[in-house]
Amino acid sequence: MNVLKVPARTIAVFVLPCLLLYICLVFVPIVVSVYDSLLDWDSINKAKFIGLDNFKTILTEDTNFWPSVRRTLMYSVFSMLEIPICLFIAALMNRYVRKANTLVSLYFVPVILSVVIIGQLWKTIYNPTEMGGMLNGVLTAIGLESWTRSWLTEPKIAMYCLYFVSLWQYFGYHLLIQYTGVQNISSEIYEAAKIDGAEGFKSDWYITYPMAIPIFKISIILAFIGSLQAFDLVWVMTGGGPAHATDTISMHMYNMSFLSLKYGYGSALATILVMICLIFTVVINFVFKKVEAKYS
Repeated sequence: MNVLKVPARTIAVFVLPCLLLYICLVFVPIVVSVYDSLLDWDSINKAKFIGLDNFKTILTEDTNFWPSVRRTLMYSVFSMLEIPICLFIAALMNRYVRKANTLVSLYFVPVILSVVIIGQLWKTIYNPTEMGGMLNGVLTAIGLESWTRSWLTEPKIAMYCLYFVSLWQYFGYHLLIQYTGVQNISSEIYEAAKIDGAEGFKSDWYITYPMAIPIFKISIILAFIGSLQAFDLVWVMTGGGPAHATDTISMHMYNMSFLSLKYGYGSALATILVMICLIFTVVINFVFKKVEAKYS
């Protein structure tokens, strides 16, 4: 096999523009946000340097911060619950369904829809019965009227309604990733296992699932980190209400920065969010490194 040998300078010429663009769009804003977090600034008047006071206030005095952290982490955990199910379904589809790409494409449709459309759709579904809410209408029709709720206006259940919508929206996304990973496993491995008496669920347990760990890790990281930054769906469906019951870290950051005009405070919240994302990314990679070493 011929190996294309390219000088390092040539590689640098092609990589450098993209690297510079990435630095400008990702790292520079992070650095600016970290600097702004040290200021008392409303984004209009002159800023005042106050050091770590914003972080101190967030961690010790902000009554909305820790509940928003808990909701955000729960949001991330719930977003990962469907990934094992997606892997299981992907394995079944790969074995039993012909032309499964069409089915996967149908599952993927909610992913390509605008979040505004999805939010408005599910707000209509969750509406009270008198406003034509489909969910309450179905419950009433089957004799379960006592189960009807004002789903998005009850603080104890509003966040769980958002969790469900997020699971529904991204099910096809993770199914596509897992199905692609399962398809890339060589059929020769299954044929060899079949000779040794391993087929069906047994071959999935000992071949498909262990070999799908790298792809599984990608889905876990994307789901967890993406959910930590959850904002758009929350904003469209509840706006953080009722009574801050659905505030996530991103939602709280938006409220502080643009509604309360505490831009330095909002930047401090953004910095904490970035740190949380980095910490959990390192932890997840460490855990999966151990798992991959065990099954490699």
